[in-house]
Amino acid sequence: MLTVTTHTLEGKRITKYHGLVSGEAILGANIFKDIFAGIRDIVGGRSAAYEEELRRAKDIAIEEMQSQARSLGANAVIGVDLDYETVGTGTMLMVSASGTAVSVE
Repeated sequence: MLTVTTHTLEGKRITKYHGLVSGEAILGANIFKDIFAGIRDIVGGRSAAYEEELRRAKDIAIEEMQSQARSLGANAVIGVDLDYETVGTGTMLMVSASGTAVSVE
């Protein structure tokens, strides 16, 4: 399914707007990832464990949003917005994806 952040699709004609669709994913990072991320924070550098969890949460949220769009009869989602948050004490990662489900030709 075509999924874009833009509000138009160059070379495509939007024939129907199906409405707002969204998907959410909340994932917990386990204690070992937290410990290693804490060490990484002290010595500097990137936390590959958290980056992987964020990518996984983003993929789940987008797939859920696309599934909702398909159930409405859409073949594309435009104007996609991704939001990232921490939940609780910061060990839960939340990603939400929203956009407009459309039919294009």
